[in-house]
Parts: sequence; structure tokens; C-alpha cells
Amino acid sequence: MTHVTEQRPPLVPDARVQGGRSAALATAFVRGGVAAGLGLGAFAVLVIGAWVASPYPDSGPGGALHTAAGLWLLAHGADLVRLDTVSGVPAPLGVAPLLLTALPLWLAHRAARDTVDADDGRDGPSPVAGVAAVASGYLLVAAAVVLYSETGAFPADLLAAGGWIPAGVLAAAGAGAWTAHGRPLPGREQSATALRAGGLALLLLLGGGAVLAAGSLLWHVGDAQASLDGLAGEWSGRASVALLGIALLPNAVVWGTAYGLGPGFSLGTGALVTPLGFGGAPAVPDFPLLAALPGHGPGGWPHWATAAIPALAALALGRRVGRAARSWSGQETALSALAGAWVCGAAVAVLAAAAGGPLGSGRLAVFGPVWWQTGTAAVLWSMGVGVPTALAVRAWGRRGLRKAAERAAGVPDAAGRATGPVSVPTLRSVAAALSGLLRLSVPAPAPGRAEPEDGEAAQAPGADPQGASPTAGALAEPAALDARDPLDDDPGDESYGFLPAAWEPPAGPPAEPPVTPSDPV
Repeated sequence: MTHVTEQRPPLVPDARVQGGRSAALATAFVRGGVAAGLGLGAFAVLVIGAWVASPYPDSGPGGALHTAAGLWLLAHGADLVRLDTVSGVPAPLGVAPLLLTALPLWLAHRAARDTVDADDGRDGPSPVAGVAAVASGYLLVAAAVVLYSETGAFPADLLAAGGWIPAGVLAAAGAGAWTAHGRPLPGREQSATALRAGGLALLLLLGGGAVLAAGSLLWHVGDAQASLDGLAGEWSGRASVALLGIALLPNAVVWGTAYGLGPGFSLGTGALVTPLGFGGAPAVPDFPLLAALPGHGPGGWPHWATAAIPALAALALGRRVGRAARSWSGQETALSALAGAWVCGAAVAVLAAAAGGPLGSGRLAVFGPVWWQTGTAAVLWSMGVGVPTALAVRAWGRRGLRKAAERAAGVPDAAGRATGPVSVPTLRSVAAALSGLLRLSVPAPAPGRAEPEDGEAAQAPGADPQGASPTAGALAEPAALDARDPLDDDPGDESYGFLPAAWEPPAGPPAEPPVTPSDPV
């Protein structure tokens, strides 16, 4: 009976597995909705706190909640439409503070990561199913917020909301699933190297943009302080403007990156700021961060020196690829550097598109960097400098490997000195020279005595015909060595070691001792 009671029906495990997967997908869906609700609640607390602290609020609690909903949608990349304009014409608002964007995307990332990485031993969903479930729950809340914003003063642009919000949520959830699996890279070494090199170049570009933005802001700190004081007189208003400026600091970093790359950024449809100069009639609102703009007119050598930032980033990209490409072909090295350049350019284009946008209609329809120009400039810098650098670093690394191999093999250098351990042929050459010195001590034959021809056996008078005498063997050995090349590396001489033993007895049967008269017969 024991074996009968221990057996389980075959359908029970399948049912449990199916039930566990369904519960995991439902949990992932709920996690996505909770992540969206947490982000929306954080924005609501921030806006309501500012509304409470304001001594002259423009609207009631309903208006504050609508402002929070619109700000949450703007952080996801959706453009808002401002209805209460002076001209009565609705004006778009599409410049999203990137620091506020980080919060909702991080919440979606964490929800997908926790869903795919099941540490409690339960059967979790597959990465694709987990990402889809989390994104579905998140987007359901986003759709409700879009509908709610239509009744406020800042409704969302449906076309922009339908494109940017799902793309951002899916990207963040996909990154969370990738993190849960240990951030794996492609199996091909070239592809993984291209991704790492592109990421390194992107970080250096953003770091250079941050240095440019911070330096310019410190240089114009007086103008920035005057702009802050002119916008708000009370402490609550100044705090709100300062918080908005802090939220826009990542945008300033991307603007500085676009400035260093060359295309710069637009301040309206008729003004462009590049390292070559600031031209046109800008339509610039009064804001502390915009006080850090360079002066109007042509640029000088400090502005032109910003080209060193993309050059250094491209050099780092090429060096990263070249150091990994010592065993690759030249074509594989160049293709990997090109792929890294395109990875960097695509990331820069996405950031430029997110950091800019319209601030209104008419002249303010274009504000910030143009994404395709900035991305193209990043690709061209990375290709023009990174690919030759990768090939040069690869060639230098292969030269070092060849030198190391030559030192290990003992190949002489240009001065004729051995660069490695002394080999056996070198020792044999020394042994041959020593054997030549030994042959100098052998006496020359008497005058009038004919030298034996090659191949003839020279016998001394009275020698035993059955074998050679020891004296004849000692004299025949140096003669045999004369016919050999001192640098001969014939492996057949391995039995002699390093020095030819001329004193060894000759090969063959031993000679019989001579019979003396005193010996008994």
C-alpha cells in the first residue's frame, strides 16, 4: 500500500505548474500597476506640497492633482497641451525634466526585475511573459491618467502619449528582466566588445557635457541668481523654481554634450548655439539655467576646445576595441568599432530627443538639441577617430605579442644579441670551436708521406687487421670531424652530447694484446 499512496496522479503537477504560472503572471500585472501608482503618488505629494506652501495658489486641490497627472505623463515623454494661453491658441509643452523621468522608469525596472528573479523557489514567468505582464499593468494605469488629464488645464497629446509611454515602459521593464538574468551580453566576443565600447564612449560624452554645463553655470552664477530672484519673491516660489532647475540638470548635461559634438542646440526656430558661435534671434524665457548660455556672437578658442570631448570619447572607444582585438582580423576590428560607434550614436540620439522639445507654438516650436543631428555627429566622431585608433592599438598589441614570442624563442635582435635563452645549436657551435682547438694539438704528418684518399682506411705498420689501434682511432676521429660543418645541427650526433669525445675508444671489437717473449706459450 505504501507505493500506491506515494504515487501522485500525473495531472496534478501539470495543474500546479499551470496554476503557479498564472498566479505569477497575475502578480506581475499587479506589480506593474503598483509601480505606476507609486510614481504617480510621489508626483502628487510633490505638487500638493508646493501648492500648500504657495501663499497665492492659482487653483484648488483639483487643479493641483491635474498638474501632478500632467507632470507624471510629461516625465514619460508625452507632450502636454497648454490651453490657457494669452493668444487663445493651444501651445504644446514637450520639454520633460529628465530627473523626474528617472523615478517612474526605475519603478517599472524594479517591478520587472523582481518578477523575473523569483528567489522564493516558485515557478516564475518567462522573461517575455513577465515583461509583458508588468508593462500591461503599468500601461493600464497610464491610460487612466491620460483620460483624467483630458479634463484639466494640461491635457496630454494622445499621439505622443501613445508612442512614448509604451516605448519607455517596455524598455525599462526589459532592462529589469535583463538585470535579473545577470546582464548577459551577446555570445560573440565582437558584439559584446562593441556594446561595452559604445557604453564607455557614451559615459565620457555625458561626463564632458556635465563639465561644460557646470562650468558655464558657475561662470554665469550672478546672472542665474538674478533670474531666480526675478521669477519669485517669496521663499516658496524660489524653492519651486530651484527644484525645477535641479530636475532639469540632466537636460543641461545632454545640451552640453550636443554642444561639444558640434550641432549644438536650438533656442527657437531662428537661433542656434554651436561652438562656432551663437547666432540668430533667440526666444529664451527667463530661467536660471538658461542664464548659463554663451554670449551672442562668434565663438573663440575656449568654445572650439570643446571638440576635445568627443575626440577623447572616440579614442577611448577605439582603445577598448583595439585592446580586445589582438587575436582578431583587421576586418573584425573595424566592424566592431563601427558597431560601437552606432551604439553610442543611437543612445545619444534618444537622449537628445528626450532632453528637448517644443515650449510653445511659433518660434518656440523647436527648443533644445535636434536628435538626428546630434546622433549623426556622435556616429561620425566615433567612426572617424575610433576606427583608426582601434586598428592602431590592435597593431601595436600584436607587435608586442610578436616580440614576446621572439624573446621566448631566442631570436637575435637588430644588434645581433640573443633576446632569449641560449638554445642547443648555440652550444653545439661552442663545442665545435673547442674541438677545433683540440685538433691544433695533433702533430702534422711527416714530409713525403702520402695523405690517404677519402674513403681509404689508414693503417699503421704492425696494426692488427681485425681492428684499429687506439692511436689510429685517436687520429682518425679529428679527421672525421674536419669533414663536418661546425654549425651542423644533425640530430644524429646526440650520442656525443655537447663535446666530441676524441679520447673514447673506437667502435669495433677490442684489439688482442701483443704476445711478449716472457709469456708462456
